[in-house]
Amino acid sequence: MLFVLSPAKSLDYESPLASLPHTLPRFTKDSAQLVDVLRAKSPQQIAELMSLSDSLAALNAARYEAWSPRFSARNSRQAVLAFDGDVYDGLAARSLSPEDLEWAQAHLAILSGLYGVLRPLDWMQPYRLEMGTTLAVGSSANLYQFWGPRIADCLNRQLAADATPVLVNLASQEYFKAVDRKVLKARIIECVFEDWKGGQYKIISFFAKKARGLMARYAITHRVATPRQLEGFDLDGYAFHAAASEPDRLVFRRRLETSS
Repeated sequence: MLFVLSPAKSLDYESPLASLPHTLPRFTKDSAQLVDVLRAKSPQQIAELMSLSDSLAALNAARYEAWSPRFSARNSRQAVLAFDGDVYDGLAARSLSPEDLEWAQAHLAILSGLYGVLRPLDWMQPYRLEMGTTLAVGSSANLYQFWGPRIADCLNRQLAADATPVLVNLASQEYFKAVDRKVLKARIIECVFEDWKGGQYKIISFFAKKARGLMARYAITHRVATPRQLEGFDLDGYAFHAAASEPDRLVFRRRLETSS
């Protein structure tokens, strides 16, 4: 099984880290091509392209200028420790054991507008480039066209050892849209997280993002190998709801005072 996550806009390159192994991203040449296009844009153009404030546009223009095809401990850190959003609050990768991270390296993939697909321990330099950005690169009108079938091909290679490949989608629609389903050779399972609010169960973005990270953590720490094992997910008060689920759409619900 392979679990797929979205990246995060927020990054953490400041917190001290323990010494950990690392790998290199698999699409560095493609990333360099994207950076070349971004470097040619002014901070104002970047602000307009990505709907950023002037300060964030300037920060990311500086990131593109500093980006190097040579990754090192000075300019990079492992992707799963660099991302710092709601999903990664749930994943809490800093508290995973070396054995957990080793398992995650083989069973977790992070989709990225700049890097295509990242493994947890891939070194990553700081960036901001959401998959839905309408960035023209050569003959490609946007990033979906730029990456084309390569992301799905990469995921297929990671799943090649499985007799019955299963991909668990814990990514957002914006990012999973980059996975060409016609090319992907795997059963796709969606996990849906609902909270009780206003007299009904519904998806609440903030809680759902964190729950995706929690599910990834659960899979890592429990070495989840089959779809049935996903049903045991019980972190933060969530529980599998069989009546609301379908074979490839697993629904998890919770009812807490904080979500009423």
